[in-house]
Amino acid sequence: MSTSPKTSPKTPSQTPREAAPRSEAARRADRRTRVTVLVALAANLVIAAAKAAGGLVAGSPALLSEAAHSVADSVNELFLLAALRRSRRPADRRHPFGYGKERYFWALLAAVGIFVMGGCFSVFQGVEALRDGGEESFGGYTAGMAVLGVALLAEGTSLLRALHQLRVQGVADGLRDPALRTVIAEDGAAVLGVVIALAGMGLHMATGRMAWEAAASLAIGALLVHVAYRLGRDARDQLIGEAADPRADARIRALLAAQPEIDSVEALFTMKTGVDSTLVAARVDLVPGLDSERVEEVAVRIKRSIARTVPEADRIFLDVTDRRAREAAESPAATGERGGAC
Repeated sequence: MSTSPKTSPKTPSQTPREAAPRSEAARRADRRTRVTVLVALAANLVIAAAKAAGGLVAGSPALLSEAAHSVADSVNELFLLAALRRSRRPADRRHPFGYGKERYFWALLAAVGIFVMGGCFSVFQGVEALRDGGEESFGGYTAGMAVLGVALLAEGTSLLRALHQLRVQGVADGLRDPALRTVIAEDGAAVLGVVIALAGMGLHMATGRMAWEAAASLAIGALLVHVAYRLGRDARDQLIGEAADPRADARIRALLAAQPEIDSVEALFTMKTGVDSTLVAARVDLVPGLDSERVEEVAVRIKRSIARTVPEADRIFLDVTDRRAREAAESPAATGERGGAC
């Protein structure tokens, strides 16, 4: 049985001086995201009440579908606020890698909320309108159209706020945050949903056929189901352990391969543990002739280099092995094969 040289350096994978700016940047990004979510929440609460009142007065399934959409979005904003607060809790004994994946969990709940409260209710309203058919109630439609016009302005303002934050943070960094990604998807779907509802109500008023509004309600439902599926799929991938960005993985592999003390990189594993944190685990073979103190120095230097090259890599583990020792341990003489030992 082979033994490996001492490989676990006592120093952290990155120094506090390197970690502090990244933590401060993360806190600033969280504050911007919280403001964006609060803006979306306020807009959705007001709009949901207005749409529900207008839908009941006008007897409009499309408007009621949009009201359900806004209610679902309001609940989801509460989920996202919980995600922002809980995901920044420090690591503890029970969760040694921190609580970063809380964001993905709450994003998954938001996707379920969009599917159930928004998509399913909208489809139900559309089917009911088609089945009942024929009723042509135009009372209050002018008010309903006005409500949708105000909703379009409010949802558009919220969407512009989210897109502004995305531009400030950078598209790649912004879309890594499930909270911001969910707000953008919700607001984009809301704007498109209001346009569909306006078209359905307008065609109903022009032709007198409820089928147009029913079709608009079904289209809104299909839109929300699609958005929920995409958001849920992303959250699922991240919850079960998604690898780091391929470019980051390539940079780490290239850095390891360039080290003169490393003979070969046997394996490299990465996993996102939060919005801006990544676990890195590598198994490397060192060149022969290094003593234990030299191995420790090399491991510390490599870990610091990885932390500088990929700032989100805040947990780095190196499994340093000696190929000759391993080959000797796996040889037939050592394992008892081919008549070596009985």
